[in-house]
Amino acid sequence: MSTAQAAASDETVTVARQENMAIEDNHERYWKQNLLICLIGSFTTLIAMSLLLPFLPLYVEQLGVTDHAAIVQWSGIAYGATFLAAAFVAPLWGRLGDRYGRKLMLIRASLGMAIAMSLIGMVTSVWQLVALRLFVGIAGGYSSGSMILVATQTPKEKTGWALGALSAGIMAGNLAGPLLGGALPPLIGIRATFWLAGGMIFLTFLATTFLIREERKPPKPTKEQKAESIWAAIPDRKPVIAMLVTGMLLLFANMSIEPIITVYVIQLVDDQTKVTLISGVVMAAAALGSIMSSSRLGRLADRIGHTRVIICALSISALLLIPQAFVTEAWQLIGLRFLMGLALGGLLPCITSVIRHNVPDRVAGGILGYSVSAQYVGQVAGPVAGGFVGGHFGMRSVFLGTCLIMALGAFYNWTVLRKNR
Repeated sequence: MSTAQAAASDETVTVARQENMAIEDNHERYWKQNLLICLIGSFTTLIAMSLLLPFLPLYVEQLGVTDHAAIVQWSGIAYGATFLAAAFVAPLWGRLGDRYGRKLMLIRASLGMAIAMSLIGMVTSVWQLVALRLFVGIAGGYSSGSMILVATQTPKEKTGWALGALSAGIMAGNLAGPLLGGALPPLIGIRATFWLAGGMIFLTFLATTFLIREERKPPKPTKEQKAESIWAAIPDRKPVIAMLVTGMLLLFANMSIEPIITVYVIQLVDDQTKVTLISGVVMAAAALGSIMSSSRLGRLADRIGHTRVIICALSISALLLIPQAFVTEAWQLIGLRFLMGLALGGLLPCITSVIRHNVPDRVAGGILGYSVSAQYVGQVAGPVAGGFVGGHFGMRSVFLGTCLIMALGAFYNWTVLRKNR
């Protein structure tokens, strides 16, 4: 090789290195910006989506349903319709995100949800309400889409912390939404509350469109990769399947307790006028604990391993559920629920991180979509199972049964970790 050729080759290598460094610098700058926008967007979107909880039965009554049992039934159908629809379409949106970009999926979700929430404020029948709630589930998914974008855009060694911070924003939105939902309708009316929610989500749409930068777009699949199934692209499926099962069990276990909290509190307090307030505090205590611990547990998981944190969190939660079945005072239940929230705060981010570390980028969105679907299945099935067990075997049996589910989840993850060492 001549001296001129060698010099040209060195110059080419230098230019390539400079380009790669520039790309990495952009990526380092933009992943933090993306995380901030996704966190704020998920927070405001979840507020807008959950603020209907306190007044949904009242809105159903305004739409012409007068029988008490029918009001309860239609409220449940309208609320659950969103999660049912989302469970079916989440893998599809994840797969499309792999192909066309995750930012595009966030734009689609925020615009679709803004339109749907605004239209809900204009419905004239309960059928229209249910149909639009279904549409919200089909078109929505901003928070789950944010999880996918942050998981794929963040450096792998920092995914636990980033997803923990995002999870804290999501839980804070879920916590603040019902509080605003209880305060706004008396001031501006139920229909105007939906229009305000639609406006909040539209602002999220604008921020997502103009401020999120997707530096690492999914690589275009080859013909062979297009032909293979999404599961065939995963080198080791055992950890991924374990995370899908764990996510479903976690939401199943958590949501099996939610319906019976108020009934359980009735047994613990003498002044029945305080039941609603104390029940709200019990539910908020777990959410507050999770908000406080999620980013810290995520950072710990980045350091010692995500699966280890999952096993510890499930084990501690199983132990904390035992005394919850035998409390005699409301303050004891509040304290134990807060501690349980602390233990479980980083669990969902860790589940997402394990999946992210075990699947190729080109199918990450599709697999994370399946993870979201599994969690929605647990979210829908949990209240049904909890209500059945509590009604037939007593309130305490729900806590003990949930303890068993958490313990089985910890054991299952431990066996998977041992086999993959």
